[in-house]
Amino acid sequence: MIIKKSLVMGALLIAAASSRAQDLQADNMLLFQRSSGGWFKQLRGKAFNYNQVFSDADKIQIAKEVEEGLATIDNEATKKEIRYLVKIYKTVPNPKYLAAAEDGIRYLLKAQYANGGFPQYYPDHGLYRNEITYNDNAMINALNVLQDVAEQKNGLEVVDPKLAEPAAQAVKKGVICILNTQIKVKGVLTGWCQQYNERTLEPAKARAYELPSISGSETVGIIEFLMRQPNPSPAVKTAITAGVKWLTDVKIKGAKVAQFDAPGTPKGFDKRVEADPSSDIWARYYEIDTNRPFFSNRDSKKVYNLSEVDYERRTGYSWYGQWPVKLLNQEFPAWSAKWN
Repeated sequence: MIIKKSLVMGALLIAAASSRAQDLQADNMLLFQRSSGGWFKQLRGKAFNYNQVFSDADKIQIAKEVEEGLATIDNEATKKEIRYLVKIYKTVPNPKYLAAAEDGIRYLLKAQYANGGFPQYYPDHGLYRNEITYNDNAMINALNVLQDVAEQKNGLEVVDPKLAEPAAQAVKKGVICILNTQIKVKGVLTGWCQQYNERTLEPAKARAYELPSISGSETVGIIEFLMRQPNPSPAVKTAITAGVKWLTDVKIKGAKVAQFDAPGTPKGFDKRVEADPSSDIWARYYEIDTNRPFFSNRDSKKVYNLSEVDYERRTGYSWYGQWPVKLLNQEFPAWSAKWN
């Protein structure tokens, strides 16, 4: 009887110690979590760091914004918190951390459209927030979390196993959406746009300077996600191969984006495209029918040279990049050797 009581008391002490276990960033994530289960990307309209002690005034503002309910998968929000909470839970086993991560996963499951796409924001659908959003890998980040839940890997093996099956179904729907949104030009599959109308699945405009296009950036993350699918279907293989071919075809050879000193400008520097035989780059946006790189200002007018972009946007947006290099040189060849 005494041994039994000791065991019970020991279990209670362990449970109590676990509930008191703390990590500053994780505790702050609990403060910021919305009732929907998701998180937002800003405080007082600006990006913030969880690794800080918030004042009482901050906490009042946080509570107010939490009550407003804005939650998103933009800028790695929600994905970032889920992954951090399950990671820290393994060393700081506070059950609140795990519960919050599981609620975040349920948020992703609720946010997904029946057609498999994800809006940038949920439940708020104002402006372009309702569009299916690949921009900055938003939807791909969500799907990678859900695939890890389904496969019980990459730290997500600690979550409730009952989440595995709905997560697996969500991934299947996500793959279908990806296949249905790959842009076809004159019967040939190419890449993907940053965002799509959630009903028609047509390429859509988001911010004023984010016009319908084929993206040299977002296409990469989508292909990488498709390549992690076990036993890929013929349709998935075709989508991957076509996407890689398109990225190869639109590569801008022998060029780089250079940043140079520009005294008297607001930031003290400027950007331009220069010749460089050792460098290849890709444009963020290509015209859907012509594959011609283009840019846009905040007036939504399309231009075709970086120099035509207003200074603020020219120096404040990733118009060119080398996003596909690793995919083309390493990841796709390895995948192709395995599956083709």
